[in-house]
Amino acid sequence: MRALLRQAGEAIKDFDLIREGDRILVALSGGKDSMTLLHLLHDLQKRAPIRFQLAAATIDPQMPGYDPTPLAHWVSGLGISHFLQSYSIGRYAHGSLKGNSLCSFCSRMRRGKLQGIARERGYNVIALGHHLDDAAETFLMNSFFGGKLRSMRAAYKNDDGDLRIIRPLIYSRECDAAENARQAELPLVADNCPACDARPSQRIAMKALLQNLQKDHPQLFGSLKATLKPLLSSADEAAEFAARDIPPADQPLTFFPNTDRSN
Repeated sequence: MRALLRQAGEAIKDFDLIREGDRILVALSGGKDSMTLLHLLHDLQKRAPIRFQLAAATIDPQMPGYDPTPLAHWVSGLGISHFLQSYSIGRYAHGSLKGNSLCSFCSRMRRGKLQGIARERGYNVIALGHHLDDAAETFLMNSFFGGKLRSMRAAYKNDDGDLRIIRPLIYSRECDAAENARQAELPLVADNCPACDARPSQRIAMKALLQNLQKDHPQLFGSLKATLKPLLSSADEAAEFAARDIPPADQPLTFFPNTDRSN
């Protein structure tokens, strides 16, 4: 947790992620990344020199095997408000994919519903659990398959310009989030979407590539962090949308895995 707090503090300072009086809505799927994010921000709230408020929101796409209801008990134990909203991804996706993967479509639906909750409840910031591994994988996917020098950003505004979207774990490793979840005994909820594991994807390949490289180069992610920093703060509004998991139009439909990316 100390390392995560230090890394989050560095990211918050570098990208001006959290400001005095912010009302932050954490996108909580129940996976290790989003659970670690809420756990970290709850701890940081007690230490930070500025005041900000926290709440969590969970979007249930009604996929078989996914039951987010246990999250409410854990979140309430932290003294944090929890908003749960459900929708049928199958019903909404029917005839609406238009060439996108089911996971990409589901992700867009979740973002829209999260923004609706934030507006309705008076929150001006949405916090997502993406980490350095996600940013590195996205960078490689855009470089190798899209010909773009882009990654996901640490902070950006939504299309309407009324909400800030932030990623306080953007300097943190996925393995550290997993270890925090284990040590803190966070009550993780499995995301059992059958489409997510339907077939291999570019992201899985990038994750494997990075893992293999790190075996021989332990400082790999330290170098990637320095490399990616200018892209994480890019002012290009189009970069955020280009970084999302949407396969090129000339490639067959691919179901990208959901590694707690709401999410």
